[in-house]
Amino acid sequence: MSGSKRPLRVAIVGAGPAGIYAADALMKSVSDTDVSIDLFERMPAPFGLIRYGVAPDHPRIKGIVTALHQVLDKPQVRLFGNVDYGIDVTLDDLRIFYDAVIFATGADTDRAPDLPGIDLNGSYGAADFVSWYDGHPDVPRDWPLEAEKVAVLGVGNVALDVARILAKTAGELLPTEIPPNVYHGLKANKAVEVHVFGRRGPAQAKFTPLELRELDHSPTIEVIVDPEDIDYDAGSETARRQSKQVDMVANTVEQWAIRDIGDRPHKLFLHFFESPAEILGADGKVVGLRTERTRLDGTGNVEGTGVFKEWHVQAVYRAVGYLSQCLPELPFDDRAGVVPNEGGRVLINQDAAETARHLSGVYVTGWIKRGPIGLIGHTKGDANETVACLLDDRENLSGATDPDPSSVVEFLRSKSISFTTWQGWYRLDAHERALGELEGRERVKVVERADMLHVGLGRR
Repeated sequence: MSGSKRPLRVAIVGAGPAGIYAADALMKSVSDTDVSIDLFERMPAPFGLIRYGVAPDHPRIKGIVTALHQVLDKPQVRLFGNVDYGIDVTLDDLRIFYDAVIFATGADTDRAPDLPGIDLNGSYGAADFVSWYDGHPDVPRDWPLEAEKVAVLGVGNVALDVARILAKTAGELLPTEIPPNVYHGLKANKAVEVHVFGRRGPAQAKFTPLELRELDHSPTIEVIVDPEDIDYDAGSETARRQSKQVDMVANTVEQWAIRDIGDRPHKLFLHFFESPAEILGADGKVVGLRTERTRLDGTGNVEGTGVFKEWHVQAVYRAVGYLSQCLPELPFDDRAGVVPNEGGRVLINQDAAETARHLSGVYVTGWIKRGPIGLIGHTKGDANETVACLLDDRENLSGATDPDPSSVVEFLRSKSISFTTWQGWYRLDAHERALGELEGRERVKVVERADMLHVGLGRR
């Protein structure tokens, strides 16, 4: 692109926080007239994880949308929703219209633990359950909620979300944006006991303090911790001294362990030092969970004690991490679940005898870059690093062969793709708020993809 006077044309695949933060970083790094950005999103609506991964009773986190709105409102940015990379468009297609492509596709499937019984009926991945209660259009509308006693594996915020949604009543969640099918499903929920299991201790839990304390805010949930689970070794004490958040989590758990058990109808147990060993089944269905008691080894890690216990539960939810999916035409590290990269530059031939080299003009950011760890705000740092690399490479980019912005629209129309736009999101947003107003709620989320498209495209 050396000597080019036109704006830098950049495609971003994924219109969740990671992709939008990348767009923001680009616009802050160059002049207003020096960049033109198109975001491609496979869903008809933007915002990714915030719309389809954050629990509906967390409006505080969903408030991040306000800041993302300001980015997408900029004239340098366009949104193409309902466009699926690898099916509707390819990398070769994007190279025609753009000087560089940033992939920000996130992680939306479960990382399955190596656990006997994982395939039993009643064993679920947390990501699937989250997609259901968040009204994702591509998952079934019903969810089996017959179990009275439920186990949740994991001690991160997703595990807390799953446990809290299972333990709350449908009435408590009705004021949120949950769609009608989710409300009716939760109304039939039979769970009265939810057991959350972690293999290590309170000082190693990955909860954030605010998320943890929110468990105790529900008038229907009694949070219970066994005093025997309050244990720290030298490594744990060091972690508490070095991190205010770790210390706050440990303090909260300690307070719950020493208080008297109340009479709230739904019991939510936090179990530490219990490592899942097997999901127990009968007639193909979950009937229990076997765990091995662990103990601290002095460093903050744990070792097995050989003491096993069986818990009578009828469903198990696995919340031990998300996993990104392999993207067509890009290398992928199956073990780490990321696209191999160096500072956001995609690497090829990484495992070959020859020296790894960058895939020219192709970059990654967010969870597809570093793995599904950290909070939403942490993707800002990813975006800044990736954009800095892209701009450093600018003079050496091959350049789009057809950089005219109208050519992309013509291309999508030629393939009969019903793509939504940023203006279409405003229509959908107004429609969902109007549905909510009828029920005295802020919003009622539209679930069906066809309905989202009809509204977003301005059809009746």
